[in-house]
Amino acid sequence: MLVPPFPHIAGSATDLVKSHLLSDAVIPYASIVAGILVCKVVYNFTQLFGALYFKSYAGLNRVQRIEWSNRGISTVHALFIAAMSLYFVFWSDLYADYQTNGFVTFRSSALSTFTLGVSVGYFIADLAMIMWLYPSLGGMEYVIHHSLSGIAVAYAMFSGEGQLYTFMVLISEVTTPEINMRWFLDTVGLKRSHAYLINGIVIFFAWLVARILLFVYMFYHVYLHYDQVMQMHAFGFLLVFVVPSVLAAMNLMWFGKILKGLKKTLAKKQ
Repeated sequence: MLVPPFPHIAGSATDLVKSHLLSDAVIPYASIVAGILVCKVVYNFTQLFGALYFKSYAGLNRVQRIEWSNRGISTVHALFIAAMSLYFVFWSDLYADYQTNGFVTFRSSALSTFTLGVSVGYFIADLAMIMWLYPSLGGMEYVIHHSLSGIAVAYAMFSGEGQLYTFMVLISEVTTPEINMRWFLDTVGLKRSHAYLINGIVIFFAWLVARILLFVYMFYHVYLHYDQVMQMHAFGFLLVFVVPSVLAAMNLMWFGKILKGLKKTLAKKQ
């Protein structure tokens, strides 16, 4: 683990959340509500933004306009949770091995708990939208993905167990903005543009790193700290192995489709 470049900033943020804004008992529930409210605000903003700056937005049907806003929400969430997850995993000293304040599998802070709660709020809001318009916004694989992710993140938030591994998995959200950009470019009629091709290449490499290699690193980290993982509650222990394994299998399946689509796009450009 790397030492954070500005540890006083992270410490100040944690103190602000814990000492001045919310108590430990309130943080999980308040953060979930905050996550849902942010989703609503972003939903309304993306509708307004689309209507003002994209001529093609007026030609979208009702479901497409909802998906437009839904993807705006997921993009904002992805940018937030990926940035926070990268910080906690690679820059914060909260989960560093050199720390002596207990097992890494039981470490948490007010800031880490609040961050996970916002993500739980997003998964609740997004899953509700998927079920409301099922299967327009995604099929059963999205329901499974969001359900497993939401349960795992909520458990880590409420129990304080396995937060490090939760953040490792959530780093994979870094691929979401590129996936959404692909849909936006296609929707506004730019599927044959260079931007679409470049975005596809970015998706390939981002997916390879964040959803394939990073999962390998996570399982290796679990192997190195298996004695600490064994101390977790049975449900938490199960989540550490089952949820990432299922998500890894789904990531490999989607990666195959991404590779196939990229090859097809490159063939058309030749």
